[in-house]
Amino acid sequence: MHHDIVIVGGGAGGLELAATLGRKLGRKRGPEWVLLIDRAAFHIWKPTLHEVAAGTLDTHQEGLSYAILARRNHFSFALGELAGLDGRAKRLTLREIRDEDGRTVVPMRSIRFTWAVLAIGSGSNFFGTPGAAEHAFVLERTEDAERFQTRLLTAFTRAAFTESGVLEIAIVGGGATGVELSAELLEAHDEFQQSLGPGQRFRLDITLVEAADRILIGLPEKISEQATTALERRGVRVMTGAQVRAVTPGRLETGAGAVAADLIVWAAGVKAAETNADLGLAITRANQIVVDDHLATSAADVFALGDCAACPWREGRLTPARAQAAHQQASYLSRVLMARLRRRRIVAPFVYRDFGSLVSLGENRGVGTLMGSLGGPNFFVEGLIAKWMYMALHLAHHRAILGIGRTVILALARLLQERVSGRLKLH
Repeated sequence: MHHDIVIVGGGAGGLELAATLGRKLGRKRGPEWVLLIDRAAFHIWKPTLHEVAAGTLDTHQEGLSYAILARRNHFSFALGELAGLDGRAKRLTLREIRDEDGRTVVPMRSIRFTWAVLAIGSGSNFFGTPGAAEHAFVLERTEDAERFQTRLLTAFTRAAFTESGVLEIAIVGGGATGVELSAELLEAHDEFQQSLGPGQRFRLDITLVEAADRILIGLPEKISEQATTALERRGVRVMTGAQVRAVTPGRLETGAGAVAADLIVWAAGVKAAETNADLGLAITRANQIVVDDHLATSAADVFALGDCAACPWREGRLTPARAQAAHQQASYLSRVLMARLRRRRIVAPFVYRDFGSLVSLGENRGVGTLMGSLGGPNFFVEGLIAKWMYMALHLAHHRAILGIGRTVILALARLLQERVSGRLKLH
């Protein structure tokens, strides 16, 4: 089987690239020109996984079928997971697909390509912490978030009928995911309480554990202070300078003391997959795939984007692992590949532009900073304006894969659904 452009990974960057190229090429040349491969059948925008975990976002409502997106955007889709890459032969191999009983549904396959793009993302970084992988939840994939959400609802129900009336949750990592998950859990708790009788109320104690001296260490200190104040006002215990030394069932051992927890979530960092070392490409010590300033890997006609790629930025630093970076890289690669098809070459390198960061602190709350590239020095936004701008980023992703018309309809439908049924999804 041969496809001219094969994209492995249907995250923010991979899907946007497939949709863009499909609309440009598929209408005239057929959907077989562009193939998108992902191990899941439905797409969820990864920055919203904390909402799925808290139960404030329904995956059945938010999830978008890759097959339907492929048909609407004129590209092909294949369910599968990358097992190997032969850059010289321009061939990649997909693992076999098995059912719940272990029986083979689809055997191992090989796909030949003219150009390939790896957008395979990253996973959690446990930093060698004993017990972290065994006893902590992660939010890498939709299945992870749904698994935690199921346990969360069980824990909510149990806490409502126990004498202590307290549920303790510890979140390791004070980055955007940890901060936003804390806020969404508070929202979910408030919604759940409304369904209980007077004698069934319980208290939710959240501890946010960060090894650095402040949360949101990658953002300006003002943003960190605002987020800390907002969380502490709502009862979240923010522990900074507390490196986790071990994770055991129901307990964190940190440099600042022990933390008891009924549920533990690890959101302390990301790490590229160790299997990247088996692809025959140049990688970094952190297993990221080395790319040049045109996003090209060490193999001819193989590119990489997003979290899996070590892309040069400025002052010796790499492009950060953010959704906005994947979006910009997808836009750039669409131009590169279209030029290759016309037997031309884009000389201009990829240049990442940091437009700032926004953090959601729950319903109608948010903080953020917008970069000077928008005009003048950096400036800060907070409150409802920051929350709306945060939501606009999500809608911008949908616009790239659905178009303006369908995005508007989807946004209105979800607004009406939220007003009718509330935010907490008891699925």
